[in-house]
Amino acid sequence: MSSIIRKISIGADYKNDAMHYSIGQEVYGGHKIAYIIFEDTDGSYNIHIKKDDEVVPWKKFNTNMAISVEYDLKYE
Repeated sequence: MSSIIRKISIGADYKNDAMHYSIGQEVYGGHKIAYIIFEDTDGSYNIHIKKDDEVVPWKKFNTNMAISVEYDLKYE
């Protein structure tokens, strides 16, 4: 079963010093965060951004860092 990641926070102090990245957030000169993906092969979290119709990888965080993940919960 795959889960869709809605938000990822990087840093040990969630409230004060962590960086927060959410789907749809505007970043890097008009780009928006399109996907946050966990990569099983190397245990990293990858953030991809989109501008117009182009999606490109933007940031990669490994699991040696303090990471908090929020999943997109959809109830039917």
